[in-house]
Amino acid sequence: MTHVLQNVVFPLDRDPDLLPLYADPETWSFIDEEPVRVSSRAHLGNILGRNRARIVAGRRVSLGTYFNAFPASYWQHWTSVREIRLTVRTSGPATVLVYRSNGAGVRQRVATREVTGESTTSFDLSLTEYSDGGWIWFDVVADEKNATLEGAEWTTEQEPARTGKASLGITTYNKPDYCVSTLQALADAPDALEHVDRIFLVDQGTQLVSDQDGFADAAARLGETLQVIRQPNLGGSGGFARAMAETLRRPESEFVQLLDDDVRLEPESLRRSIVFARYATSPVLVGGHMFDLLDRPKLHGWAEVVDEHPFMWRNLYQEKMPHDFGVANLRQSPLLHMRMDADYNGWWMCLIPLAAIREVGLALPAFIKWDDAEFCLRAGEAGFPTVSLPGVALWHVSWINKDDTIDWQAYFHARNRIVAGLLHSSVPHGGRLLRHSLRVDLKHLMMMQYYPVALRAQALRDVLSGPAHMRQNLASAMPAARAMAADFPETIVHRDPSRVLHSRRGRQVYKRQKTHEFDSPTGLRLRWFTLRTLVAHWLHEPDPANVEQPEVEFGKGDAHWWRVPYFDSALVSSADGSGKNIYTRDRAQYRRMLVDSWRLHRRLRRRWPELQRQYRNALPELVSESSWREIFEAQG
Repeated sequence: MTHVLQNVVFPLDRDPDLLPLYADPETWSFIDEEPVRVSSRAHLGNILGRNRARIVAGRRVSLGTYFNAFPASYWQHWTSVREIRLTVRTSGPATVLVYRSNGAGVRQRVATREVTGESTTSFDLSLTEYSDGGWIWFDVVADEKNATLEGAEWTTEQEPARTGKASLGITTYNKPDYCVSTLQALADAPDALEHVDRIFLVDQGTQLVSDQDGFADAAARLGETLQVIRQPNLGGSGGFARAMAETLRRPESEFVQLLDDDVRLEPESLRRSIVFARYATSPVLVGGHMFDLLDRPKLHGWAEVVDEHPFMWRNLYQEKMPHDFGVANLRQSPLLHMRMDADYNGWWMCLIPLAAIREVGLALPAFIKWDDAEFCLRAGEAGFPTVSLPGVALWHVSWINKDDTIDWQAYFHARNRIVAGLLHSSVPHGGRLLRHSLRVDLKHLMMMQYYPVALRAQALRDVLSGPAHMRQNLASAMPAARAMAADFPETIVHRDPSRVLHSRRGRQVYKRQKTHEFDSPTGLRLRWFTLRTLVAHWLHEPDPANVEQPEVEFGKGDAHWWRVPYFDSALVSSADGSGKNIYTRDRAQYRRMLVDSWRLHRRLRRRWPELQRQYRNALPELVSESSWREIFEAQG
């Protein structure tokens, strides 16, 4: 029996920014080792359908693109498939050329066929030389007349290791428009739906998806496949745990596919992730990559890892992300040909085998932040690795215009990272985790950002109270964190169009500088600056004139912790550009918070071994299905 591993597809939307992800009709050259586009020939009019495209006479189109090249190294490494077939259907005179690459991105031609008329051309290919990386793809060159690519797919005769379907778990909080778009995309994708058992839409909001225009039509088309579940807001972890629990009761489901709400889905990616999981030699989690929904050729998340000593997440090649496929496509990006192994994948899109959930439990009751990383680390320790699979992706609202480290989410950033460290760090006292956590507090204090320091202090107190608090405050921690903002005037974003805010010294503008991912610039001079600033803020009262009116103004990109502390107050643009925040130094509050942070981190370090035992012993119960069922029932 022939099994389709991957279809060649073209974008659902008539969006020219998407074309580089699907087809590459450009001519490229290199100047100073950088790829430069010589001529642009990408025309939406040449996309004839979901699987069809026109190749204009005398021109060449490459399918060596993110969504249409075949990720051979991942299939060789994670599955037992060693023989695949590429079938290309064309009409008109053309030449089909098949290429492969290695882990360094070096291209080699594999085969060439000239075709005429209505043609079906097959290429039998081996997956035996891709241990370190590499893709396979094909180009189509039109002859003296236009040619048409009528369709193509990558197939195998080998039977999969498992045959179950996947249930989808979509967790949403007041994003009904996005959810309806996702449901409509699924209803329009029968190739993907044939692998889906149930769609669990866990609606935790007050703006219900069922009330959104277009929902009734999508629901009617999906029929009994769609099941909407209402529950109070238990965060992403609560919504995804509900989807896991419901999927465990589905005998036809072998996987649960988790999807975020504020996304645009490529349905072929959904199908590919399920098929890949079926063929994996042993059960694996299959993660999808994340493109920017507002800058759609830009890739933000590939293989993600957790660094052991700081115990902090990042992309495997952080300095190379985001990658803009509108600037350099797959064939021009050697790094992307390497096989990249991940520690975890964000739950914007992640397929999890139920075998892993049965063995290690459901999501940690963390509300948001680190629930995805912690689960994948837990699964990996039990022998269920995460595969960050190229060609499987969606578009998600990125964090470029956000700064959730200084809003109510700062509580969850701090608490959940430390809890994950207690559960999974193998380094004594979490390595540099606590030292870095204290540095984060110091930077916020020097920046006059007292609200996130208060939230982080509460997070540490809760961690010190023991693991039971995670269940107890699952529904209340977020409202409590948001309510605390009323005590901190710097949280107010000033947007009044009738009042223009001014600073006494004007706007401070600096040349942009690249900073270290975790600790910003380092070195003896900056360490001396930190000590000197901490002492100065302890000893000196702010100038009353600077309390009355902000002393300086900073753009968000210039407001770094080693610049703002020179001043008593600052007017700083909000992350989304919608207004300005006013930061004002408060010596009494600074003193209290500095001492509190120092004491809490010292207590946490002293009690680390004891807390580590407590949290690890409590974990099986915290993530058990029965525990989560009690939470769902208690919340109504």
